[in-house]
Amino acid sequence: VSSRIVVFTVSDDRNDVVSALKSGADGYLLKDTEPEELVACIRLACSGKLVLSEPLTEVLALTFRDKKNLPGPDLDTLTRRELQILKYLARGQSNKQIGRKLAIAESTVKVHVKHLLKKLGLRSRLEAAVWMVEHKMQEKDSVT
Repeated sequence: VSSRIVVFTVSDDRNDVVSALKSGADGYLLKDTEPEELVACIRLACSGKLVLSEPLTEVLALTFRDKKNLPGPDLDTLTRRELQILKYLARGQSNKQIGRKLAIAESTVKVHVKHLLKKLGLRSRLEAAVWMVEHKMQEKDSVT
């Protein structure tokens, strides 16, 4: 039996969001989420995806941007495959989904994710995805 934790709240305070996610929450949804979207998000969380209300992406991006003492990730250190995987991470894809799209094993994707996080000095898939969203890298289709 596995369980998932999704915070359902009115608070869009950046400290609340970051605290919940750092504590291991699998999602953070605002109470103004439409019922249909809420059900879809719960299903996604049950399948292992991180779920966030759309306005929270900007809240998280601002949180990471405000960390001025940390050096920013350097994409030049990544291989082409790692860049591809990072792009899919920013789209919320699971390792299994990425593996299917790239025709590689899920365990291989996991190794690539581990390496790219280390190279970029990031601690989590979420942090990588937020960084990509903040820099609008997922919109560039130069890496497929």
